[in-house]
Parts: sequence; structure tokens; C-alpha cells
Amino acid sequence: MKQLKYSAIAIALISTLAACGGSGSDDTTPPPVDDKFEFAATEMITNLTDDVIVSGYASLATKGEEMLLATQTLVANKTQANLLAAQEAWKAARLPWEQGESHIFGPVDSLGIDPHLDSWPLNTTDLTTVLASNSGFDAETIKGWNDDVQGFHTMEYLLFGDGVADNEKAIAELTQAESEYLMGLAEVFRDYTKTLDDAWQISHDGSGKAYGELVKTPGSEGNTFYSSQVGVIEELINGMIGIVDEVGNGKIADPFGTSAATADTSKVESQYSWNSLTDFSDNIIGVRNVYQGELTGAADKQGIIDFVKAADEVLALRVGSEIDDAIIKIKAISGSNNMPFRQAISDAEGRVRVQTAVDALTKLQTSLESDVLPLLSKWKV
Repeated sequence: MKQLKYSAIAIALISTLAACGGSGSDDTTPPPVDDKFEFAATEMITNLTDDVIVSGYASLATKGEEMLLATQTLVANKTQANLLAAQEAWKAARLPWEQGESHIFGPVDSLGIDPHLDSWPLNTTDLTTVLASNSGFDAETIKGWNDDVQGFHTMEYLLFGDGVADNEKAIAELTQAESEYLMGLAEVFRDYTKTLDDAWQISHDGSGKAYGELVKTPGSEGNTFYSSQVGVIEELINGMIGIVDEVGNGKIADPFGTSAATADTSKVESQYSWNSLTDFSDNIIGVRNVYQGELTGAADKQGIIDFVKAADEVLALRVGSEIDDAIIKIKAISGSNNMPFRQAISDAEGRVRVQTAVDALTKLQTSLESDVLPLLSKWKV
């Protein structure tokens, strides 16, 4: 009787488990995995706006003032030393601009400041005509001319020469027309960089809020640019992706060609000053600024890396390493003899170094597009 009792209990237990879909049932459906993550983004967005973007444009405006002063000094006293000082002022202004290309949205786009300051290629044919047929180049007149005869690269050409044999223009080569045009160009440059700085800090359209305030207050009354923090972070990540793509697949790849025979130095940006590799590395340093949340040497504050860490710490560290690696590989293109990019694309060993840098940029772009950007859909806003 005892044996029969246990058997009856066992049979009843098995029946109950089967009815409930207990262990061993093939019909069991595991609960869905929640891969969502939480992150408070206000501090990060505020820091990136104030300490990276606005600080960068404020620096650019300051460098614009300094470049105008250096140009005025050069025109007033044409010496080799003053020409060198003006060249250095040009390079100093180039740095915050190139780093700022990692967030080239907002007023720099809507106010048309990007093409005003950085149109490439330079129209040397029209520039020659302008120099031969004009005098007394005033800023307001220059602003009405085509973008491809003003901005960074027009000043670069006048300051450094054509860049074919070297980037060391002699003061005797600087004509009166060139010096007068330089003065007007520097004043125009100063004006545009101040306009950009004011748009982020005072008013983006002359009557409304500072654009920086709009970025920091998505969804606020009257903010037609950003409805949520998701849109702000998406803009920032896409800005990083955009410049990585432009450097790897445009600025480097276009002149690099498919072989040494198809390399085209005419497509090399900043070729007159031989500043190309500095430009490219500064572009990716700008990506690092946004990712880490700080300009070089600044205090550690929140950046996109903190957003990524909230979802996947391993990914966050990996992307940081890929950014650093891309910067290192770009700088390495110059080799042991400090070869300018325009020469490296036609040199056998130089081309290997260029390809290594392109591969690093491709890897970084893939990570940003395939791993970082999709995190926005997993963020518990």
C-alpha cells in the first residue's frame, strides 16, 4: 500500500508539471531580454556645448583677431619675420577650425560660414584675375565675391606660395596687391569667426536665443531645432561620423587615388602650407574632444564616451582606442623624414602608411555607425 501511495503522488506531480509547462517542456518561451540602459544626459550635453563647442568657437574668434593683427603688422612692415608670424597665425587659426569640423552643424551651416571660410579647391584662375584687376581690397567688397577666392585657402596661397617645391615663401615674393588682399581677407575672416561665436553665445539669428542654449534645452518652448535629448546626441554622433568619413573617404582618399600613377596632388587640401596632415589629425582630435568631453588638456568632464559606457563599457573603451589609433596612424604618414602628404601619396612607402591610416579610419567609422549610433534606440529616455 505504501508503494502504491508514492506512485500515485508521483503520477499526480508529473501531470501537474506537464500541465504547467514545467522543465523539460519544449514549449517553454524564455522571458524577453531587456537590453535597454539608463543615462542622464543633461550634464553631458551641457558640457559638450559649453566646454567643447562654444569654447572652440570662442578660440577660433580669438585666433581670427590675432591673424588680422599679424596681417596688419605684415602689411605695415614687410619683413620675413612678420611674414613668418602671419603664417603661424594662419596655422593657429586653422587648429580650432579643423577640430570644430567634428560638430559642423548649427550656425556654421545655416549661416553659410563653412563655405565662406573653408571652400576647397581654391580657384587660382579667378584669384590671379582678381589680383591683376583690383586694388584697395576692402572687406565688404570681398564678402560679395565667390567663396573660392576668399577664406583660409586664399590666405594660405598668398602667405605660403604654391607649395610645389616648398612652403617657405620669401618676403620679396609678396606683391603689393597680395598684401592688400591679405588685409581684406583677414578682416573678412575675423568678421565671420565673430559671427559664428556670437551665434552660439548670443543669438543664432540676430533676434532669438543663442544656439548653444537651444542645444542645451531640447524640447523647450520655441526650440524648433531639438525636440529631445535624443536628437541632440544623434546630431553629435553623426557629426563625428561625418568628419571621420570625410577624412578617410574624401580628404585622404580623393588625392590618394588607386595607385601612385593616379595620385592627384591638386586635390590635397592645405597643400600650399604643407599643413594637410595636421588638418587631418586635428579633424580626428576634434572627434576625440566630443567623445571624451574635453578640449586637449581640459578637466575631465562628460562626453559621448559616458553615454556609451552606460550601455557597454567594453565598447566605450574600444572606440576610444580606435580614435587614438586613427590619430596616431594619420600623424605617422609623414614617416621619419617629415614627408608632406602631397609627396606621401606618390611615394611607395608613404602610400603604405596612408593606406594604414585609411584602414584605421574605416574601422573607427564602422564602430561609430554600427555600434555607437544604434545605442540611441536602446536608451531609456
